[in-house]
Amino acid sequence: MRPRFNTVLFDLDGTLADTIPLIVASYQHAFRTVLGEEIDEATARAWIGRPLLAALLEESPEHGHVLDASYREWNLANTARLIQRYDGVPEMLDALTAAGVRMAVATSKRRKTARLALEGVGIDHLIEVAAGLEDTTRHKPEPDPLLHAAASLRAQPAECVYVGDATVDVLAARAAGMAAVAVSWGAAERAALEATGPDALVDTVGDLTAYLLGHPEG
Repeated sequence: MRPRFNTVLFDLDGTLADTIPLIVASYQHAFRTVLGEEIDEATARAWIGRPLLAALLEESPEHGHVLDASYREWNLANTARLIQRYDGVPEMLDALTAAGVRMAVATSKRRKTARLALEGVGIDHLIEVAAGLEDTTRHKPEPDPLLHAAASLRAQPAECVYVGDATVDVLAARAAGMAAVAVSWGAAERAALEATGPDALVDTVGDLTAYLLGHPEG
């Protein structure tokens, strides 16, 4: 059976790698260290998927840059300790590669940080980081990162699907003229993902693999 899409673009945080505990703890460290404030997990999770500095400047215009520096220093120092692998992701990427699917990542992370995350969960050899924060001036939910990733693979947007765990991922896919698949194991609430109207909403890596490979059960 032919794969459903020739080109699959993935979000990274909360989709291919469980970086959510690391991200939440990094936000909490930055606010505690710089401002002496406590940030609850729900608030921190709501910022996932957006560029870091933009979220911090919106929350604290006066201290956003200092918070950004504190976050990044702590995040890098603790990446190896806190990042986790989602079971089945390496096998999914292997299966897509075997089916001739081309893949890339479009993420709001900086390229160096994204590479560390991919290495941390052992999938850096399976997928190329095609679009990082530095590659576009506009970011999700704008379509630019996804379009950049597609162009890097010489793929037309209509040939691509974008897979992500946040509402901004679905919105960016729609804006880019791509199909959108939402996964429920990441940062966003399932109801919020449903409200964006993705082409599919899947609950397990196995279901995602089946859907992308065009299996009827997917």
